[in-house]
Parts: sequence; C-alpha cells; structure tokens
Amino acid sequence: MRKKVPVSFTTKLFLSLLLFSLVILALLQSYIWNTTENELYRSLGNKAEIQAKELAVIPSLIEYVEKKDINKIAELVSDIFEQSDASYIVIGDDRAYRLFHTAKSPLYMPMIGGDNQEVLSGNSSITISKGSLGLALRGKAPILEQGKVIGIVSVGYMIDDIYALHKKQFIPFISFCSLLFFALFIFSFWFAKEIKKQMFNLEPKEIALLVKSQKSIMESIFEGIIAIDLNYKIININQSARQMLDIKISDDKLLNHKLCDFIKSTDFLYGRENQTKDIHDHICYFNNIIVIANRIRVMIDDQIQGWVITFRNFNDINLLSMQLTQITQYVDNLRALRHEHLNWMATLSGLIYMKRYDDAQAFIALHSADNQKNLDFITEHFKVPAICGLLIGKYSKAHEIGLQLIFDPACQLNSLPAAITETEFMSILGNLLDNAFNACLKNSLGDKTIFLYLNDATDEIVLEVSDQGCGVDDSIRDSIFEPGVTSQNAKEHGIGLHLVSTYVKKANGYITFEDNEPYGTIFSIFIPK
Repeated sequence: MRKKVPVSFTTKLFLSLLLFSLVILALLQSYIWNTTENELYRSLGNKAEIQAKELAVIPSLIEYVEKKDINKIAELVSDIFEQSDASYIVIGDDRAYRLFHTAKSPLYMPMIGGDNQEVLSGNSSITISKGSLGLALRGKAPILEQGKVIGIVSVGYMIDDIYALHKKQFIPFISFCSLLFFALFIFSFWFAKEIKKQMFNLEPKEIALLVKSQKSIMESIFEGIIAIDLNYKIININQSARQMLDIKISDDKLLNHKLCDFIKSTDFLYGRENQTKDIHDHICYFNNIIVIANRIRVMIDDQIQGWVITFRNFNDINLLSMQLTQITQYVDNLRALRHEHLNWMATLSGLIYMKRYDDAQAFIALHSADNQKNLDFITEHFKVPAICGLLIGKYSKAHEIGLQLIFDPACQLNSLPAAITETEFMSILGNLLDNAFNACLKNSLGDKTIFLYLNDATDEIVLEVSDQGCGVDDSIRDSIFEPGVTSQNAKEHGIGLHLVSTYVKKANGYITFEDNEPYGTIFSIFIPK
C-alpha cells in the first residue's frame, strides 16, 4: 500500500491563505455587486420618474393627449425617445389605455402591469412590473389638465438591459479583484516561504518537540541559565537560576519582568561595552552571591537578538578548586620532600661508601638542625595548622628548585578573621608564593630569594611577599588582577591574582604591588580583623 505523504505546514499555510483570500474576495464581490445593483436600480428608477414627470408637463403633449391625437403624440414622443437612454416610453389616456408605445405595440389596449391605479389618482410612482415587453423598471407620472388626470406617461428600463449595464460597469472591478487575487497569491507564497525560513524549515511538531527538549535540557543543567531579549526582558529561565536567585514567581508572570527586577546593576550584565561580545568565566556578584558567569550573544541573520547568561555559584566551584589545589600542593610538597630526602640519602651513601664517617655524621647533624630550626619557627609563629602545612611545603619546594624562602623574624599568625576562610587564605598565600617562585626562575640576574612577612599583631593581617624576579610588565600593570591576564607562559590561565584580589575584596581588604630593588616585585595585602 502506498504511504500517504503528509502535507507540510508551509504548504497548508499557503493554501489556507489562498483560500481565505478567495473567500474574502468572493464576499467582497458579492457585497459590491448587490450594493451597486441596488444603487443602479435606485438611480434608474429616479431617472425614469423624472423623465416621466418632465414629459407629463409638456404643454403640447397635454394638448395632444386631451385630443387623443395619436399621430402628434407619436411624432413628439419619438423625437424625445431618440435622445433618451430608456428602453421604452408609453403614453396612456385617463383609463390607462395605450395612446403611444415606442415598441409599436397595439394601441388602445390596456397598459399591462397593474401599477397604474396610483398614477390615475394623481401620484407618480416607481415600480418593477411585467409589461408587454417583459419585466421592467418603470417610472410613471400623471398628465394633468386643470388638476384632472387626463393621461399617463410611463418611462421604462428593461431588467435585462439593466443587468447588462450593471455587468458592464462591474467588469473593471472584476479585473481589479483578479489583480488583487494575483497579488495575494504572490504574497501568500512569499509569506509561507518567510515563515518556513523563520521556523528553520521545521514543522510545528518538530518545533514543539525541540522546545520541550530544550526545556528538559535546561532543567537538567546544574548551572543557572537565563535568556533575555534586547530590552533585558526574561525569555527563559531554569530551576537552578531560580533557586540561586530565590525567584518564586511563576513562568507566566516572570516573562513580563526585566532582569534588573531580580539582579542588581552590574557592568557584566548591563554595561554597554559587554553587549557586543561574548564573555566567558567572569567572576562577579549577582546580588550577594559570587558567581562565575558567561554571557553569550543570540545571533539571527548577523543581528543580536538577545543574550544567554549562564552562571554557577563560585563558592561551590571554589571549594572543589581549593580542595584540588590543596591536594596538588600536598603532592608537590611530598614530592619535594622525597626529592630532597633522596638527595640527602645519596650524599650519605657516598660518604659512608668512602668511609668518611665523621663527615657523614656532621652532614646529618647540620641538615637535621637546619630543618628542625625551620620547622620549629613555622610551628611556633603560625598557629593555623593548614597554613603551617602550606608553608612547610613551599619551603621544601623552594629549596628543591634552587630558591630560598626567607621568613621575617616578626612573622606570626594566631587566627584568621571570620571574613575569610582557611582555604581562601591558603589560596592567597599559595598564589603569591608560586608567582614569586616563577618570577625568580625567569630572572637570571636576581639572588633567588623570596621574603615572606605575615603578621596579625595589629588590627589587621599584613601579608607581604617580595622577590627578585622579572617584575610586572608595564603592559599589564593596570589589568593584572583581571581574569586571563598573566605574565607567565601561554599555558597559564591567568586566574591566580584574580582569585587573590577577589578573596581580599570579599574580606574587605585591599592589595597593592610595587617594584622591588634591584629586581622583582613586592605584593602587600591588608585584611582587617
């Protein structure tokens, strides 16, 4: 059995528009036909009546009718009939008998139609009646002599002639309607094509499925998603965005709201310089929530139609990031300790092999004392265990890569303020030290030392890291704390100092940097307690 091919939506739309246009034109033609026909009958009826009245008051006609002079009547009325557009003219006497008929009908016969009584009573009339020639529109007027009806004048227009005249008058309108239908045909075809283009050549069922699938996909994404138009009105939103922004309005009511009703002003959302470009992984505040957001343009025919904003809670990602950073740091610390331990063991093994036991004993005593001294200083001056572990690891790493991490004797840290967590402070300290290490390794002229000062003796925590590295390039000095800006190699993400700046601002602190002498940079951080 042959499978029936379904008719596409655009074809249905085209045929529907065409059929609708046809019906409208048919109704319009019917209305215009009836209106013009009624107007034509009215105007011709009035015209027939006027002509009858004008004939009825001609003195010579009154005289001839009174004398019943048929020849004179025929001569007079025939001349008038030749100048008239009427179908016929009939003159009758006071008993409605024919005295003259332009169609040469028999005379002295009753005037047919049954519409003479009113005229014989002295009144003119307009009627549609069937006479000797057929159905006609007739205007009649009495011929009066000293107030007495002595005859009748009847001027008629045949219905067939009226129809022919009406049809002739209607031909231009039919031509106009034909052209209009052709124009509507072209418009319907173009409109259907445009709709098809706007629908990306999809059928309504496919679009419905796509919309439902899109909704399901949006709801399955953990990130918050908000779609807005050029006026910043919300087009679509998923549940994750609702929960993070604490939006409880229903979807129907939500679509009438602007984004600023739920998210306070921020340059990331409302800044003009951000409207014509895509932005990725931007850290900003949505109300009181720190988020990592993306802003993507919705482009149709190379024109911006709106934006899609995706965002995720920075704290959730930061927690995972910090945990991963801690693990990485622990691994680096263990690797540095292991590497250093292997070097010690190799040295001891060589000294013992050469039977230089006194030198081996002195080497063990020297390094044990040096390590113990550093361990004792760190554990004695820093009372936060996580910070102690980080500094021990960084000290070992510096020693392994040929650098020297020197602690200021005035260092001390008893506790952290409530405005900043251990993981956040570890991120600040770890990023500054790592940047100092990398800068020192890039500069062959420095003395490979990094100085650390960390003190909370006053009403604020002061952290200062200075190095003899390559310094900060002039081209990035004004944007060094922005995401993606880095003086390291291309593989780095340029997020470290941005995170440091974000955490310091969150704790109501501030960060500065200046050039060190003779080389390098000094980063200073102040966090109120």
